Amino acid sequence: MLKVGFFSSQPYERPFFSDEHHPQLSIVHFEQRLSARTVTLCQGLDAVCVFVNDELDRTVLERLAVVGVRLVALRCAGFNNVDLDAARRLNIQVCRVPSYSPDAVAEHCVALMLTLSRKIHKAYNRVREDNFDLNGLLGFNLAGKTVGIVGFGQIGRSLAGILSGFGCRVLVTDPAPLPNQADIAQVEFDELLAHSDIISLHCPLTPDTHHLIDESAFSRMKDGVMLINTSRGALVDTRACIEALKRRKLGYLGLDVYEQEAGMFFEDRSDDIPLDDVFARLISFPNVVVTGHQGFFTREALSEIASTTLESLTAFEEGRSLDQHCQL
Repeated sequence: MLKVGFFSSQPYERPFFSDEHHPQLSIVHFEQRLSARTVTLCQGLDAVCVFVNDELDRTVLERLAVVGVRLVALRCAGFNNVDLDAARRLNIQVCRVPSYSPDAVAEHCVALMLTLSRKIHKAYNRVREDNFDLNGLLGFNLAGKTVGIVGFGQIGRSLAGILSGFGCRVLVTDPAPLPNQADIAQVEFDELLAHSDIISLHCPLTPDTHHLIDESAFSRMKDGVMLINTSRGALVDTRACIEALKRRKLGYLGLDVYEQEAGMFFEDRSDDIPLDDVFARLISFPNVVVTGHQGFFTREALSEIASTTLESLTAFEEGRSLDQHCQL
């Protein structure tokens, strides 16, 4: 039987990861994030299942190898938090969920766009105070706007389809050539920055994309542009973002991720003293909407994440090859 430790485990996801129909698995849930401080919890485990903010650097992986962990299963698509070279050297297999309801994240992007464009967040608070004044709530149509999508994987393609239905002109930048589509134009990154009214990020976090959106990138954008990021927080230089907001270069900002979110997102910090001055400044702007990494958070997506993850764990225990799309 494969003993698996689920780290960063939340009550809302545990019913999806029941081992009832997977007798080969014995699942132990830990609310703690996996890190150098909590890796001692892995004693006796054969595998660990982790999420986006767990830390699997060389030090952690070496300690996992010592206690006999042979598999790291990511219940997410991104893997920037794993030192893959160290894992290979230590003979620890790594797998992920390459796709889980891309529509969920794409629809959340549109929710952020509409919230900002129509000032729904401000209107909601006004009405709760019996204030029905429309002054300050003037919005704009998505129809006719140019939206730039950075990264055209499954989420980017889903978003493009939704935006086409809104009557938007869609620009895409991606290293891979795209098939010809009448309503989508593939352009270079600089051209996308220069011509987009709205920019949405859908690329992985790598050394090349770290702070992809920085002071230089903002200088090449339209005045008053809207920026949406539901991918990885460190794609955006937060301090440069704040300066762009102060200069009104950045007119609207919708984030579902934040570069320093580890230890903050997925937890209730409502009774804590805020310690992140940068984040506190960021959310003080009236034209900024931040959600706590919930773009993936739909029943459909959680079901797909659980199904793929449990299948990978079962295949590993039975000595079968992992799905080539899941294995890293």
